[in-house]
Amino acid sequence: MNFKKWTTALMLALAVSSCIQDEALNSEAAIDACTGADVQLAHINSDSKEINIYVHKGANLAKQQLLFTLPDGATIKADEHSPNDILNNYDFSNESHSRTFTVTSEDGEWTATYTVKVVPAEMPETFHFEALLPSAGTEYDIFYEFEPGTSTSVSRVAQWSSGNPGYKLTGMTDNRTGYPTQQVTDGYRGNGLKLTTCDTGSFGAMVQMYIAAGNLFIGSFDLANALKDPLRATKFGIQYYKRPIALKGYFKFKAGEVYTDEGEVQKDMKDRFDIYAILYEANENSFMLDGSNSLTSENIVAKAQISEEAAVETDEWTAFELPFEPMNGKEINKLKLQDGKYKLSIVLSSSVKGAYFKGAVGRFGNTGSRRNFLNPFVIGLHQFLIDRSGQLFRIFLLNPKAEIDLAPFQHFGYFVTDFHFLFPVKRSDTGR
Repeated sequence: MNFKKWTTALMLALAVSSCIQDEALNSEAAIDACTGADVQLAHINSDSKEINIYVHKGANLAKQQLLFTLPDGATIKADEHSPNDILNNYDFSNESHSRTFTVTSEDGEWTATYTVKVVPAEMPETFHFEALLPSAGTEYDIFYEFEPGTSTSVSRVAQWSSGNPGYKLTGMTDNRTGYPTQQVTDGYRGNGLKLTTCDTGSFGAMVQMYIAAGNLFIGSFDLANALKDPLRATKFGIQYYKRPIALKGYFKFKAGEVYTDEGEVQKDMKDRFDIYAILYEANENSFMLDGSNSLTSENIVAKAQISEEAAVETDEWTAFELPFEPMNGKEINKLKLQDGKYKLSIVLSSSVKGAYFKGAVGRFGNTGSRRNFLNPFVIGLHQFLIDRSGQLFRIFLLNPKAEIDLAPFQHFGYFVTDFHFLFPVKRSDTGR
């Protein structure tokens, strides 16, 4: 990774004072997460300062409970007050269903304005990988599905998540084609999805995350947790009201030449991709499975997953059809299905063990788009600083023209990315 050279005074002064004086007030102004009674998924784009909040199809947009997770000491306020705004409940019944909120840091010196949009949605019945979500200042692809509803039905909308925001931390690419997850024009029919297992370079070696598997999933990616607890950074699922039968689509796959396990070459090991879908019980709206339990949780009711034998290397589009099989001795309950007590996720990865940093760099999987699949589917950022003890620090933007010498910080064991300054990460939940 290339590090910028900057001059010393400010950074050295803060490093010394942090050891001998009271801790300075937090200078972070950001939204790290958002929850609420109706909130299914909250996609936070720290580059563009846009948040898309997906709520269940019957949600009252005039009374949306939003609980924001902010850095320690920070406050948040709606830029324009609505008469229906009461405590943590906000009115999004305007035509755009969007409002702006300003976060102010604890020290009062920094602000950030976010555009928050609330989207009542239901899962689509097909996925085509044709559309990307426009987002200013975001260099990687964000996949988006939209099927408009009628005058009496809610639109079928889904925003896919991926690990692309985490890969940005590595500094290994400066354009969309270098990211593990990207759109391609040569899908099975129309556009498709390309997943690549990528090297994470010196940054990945530093934090012992040597590869980044291309992935795409229904859920959300918690960037704040990406380095501390990567398995739990991927959160899966959204409310689902139908009985799934099978997961069906087309793929191509070519394995990389060199398989590594946590950075060590493993001879006689061959990589393969993974495709699976899970339907699981979620009696509480806030409950979500994550990378640590998405295939093992006792809440899973049904699972569809490609077998090792079927996940073959091929240069031709190859069909797959994965039936949903009952899990944990459970059956789908009709009443719970109607009440939105189940969540569904689809997960695609270029390396089956990629979440554990096992795989082969340079290989990709393509999933093609096609209509009429069998029920119902196929397949700013703040940067971070890690010290050698594993402590996570948040880095925020300084004057890009400043030149600061990083040499004094080598004695503290810090690693720094360009154009950013450090403060310890602290978070609190607030609805203010």
